[in-house]
Amino acid sequence: MFKAIAASCAAVLVVSIAQSSGEDLNGLILEQVKQMPQGGRYSLSRFAKIRLQSAAHFESGKFFILPSAASPSFCSGATYLIFIRTIEALRARGELHLDFATLDQLIIRDQHDGEGIWGRWNANGPGTARLFHELGLGRNFDNFDRAQPGDFMKIFWSKQVGRSEHGHSAIFLGTGNRLGVEYFRYWSSNIPSGYGEKSVPRSKIAYAIFSRLQTPANLSRIGSAPIVDSYLASLLRRRSSFAEATQKCGL
Repeated sequence: MFKAIAASCAAVLVVSIAQSSGEDLNGLILEQVKQMPQGGRYSLSRFAKIRLQSAAHFESGKFFILPSAASPSFCSGATYLIFIRTIEALRARGELHLDFATLDQLIIRDQHDGEGIWGRWNANGPGTARLFHELGLGRNFDNFDRAQPGDFMKIFWSKQVGRSEHGHSAIFLGTGNRLGVEYFRYWSSNIPSGYGEKSVPRSKIAYAIFSRLQTPANLSRIGSAPIVDSYLASLLRRRSSFAEATQKCGL
């Protein structure tokens, strides 16, 4: 994730989503994936972070997502662009109303791991899942059989969590079978070629935490949340465990 760049608002919502199910939002998330460019280049450089900031331009109360400007790109930045695009799509439909203070919290600045919304998403460990649990944005789970296309997922390639982890932020697309071997398909910014779909044998994944967006209206809760999530911030310096990660994410 992208550690401090890299590693591996006192707000009120006027209207919430009208009883949308997680599966309905998953379809909207997949629509945003389809509209993303292909390729580019994967990088964890400072320049990649600058390009990500320019790709999610916020002006006059609206995000203008220009993903082609985010090359080179990295995994958590790619999935965060999809998250913001989904929020903007719901706002454009009139199904979600966020006040300015909440929208301001979504802006990518130079947040450290665990700081604000982007700093939580981009952190080592279960950043997205921890954010979902803390704000009540949706359901987290680690049962692969329950995964649905459009779920956000944090892949752990090894059993290390936190410092020294080897992980990947992605969006689950489905499964396949090749010569009796189960494969997991996902979308992200992948090494080496950037935006696109990839598939890996299920056996290559040590752990995964899935996060299903269900109640984005609860983004308003960021205004009363701590500025910095101390657990996520600590993972730059210390090792955690999958058991601790799942406990912190409400599993």
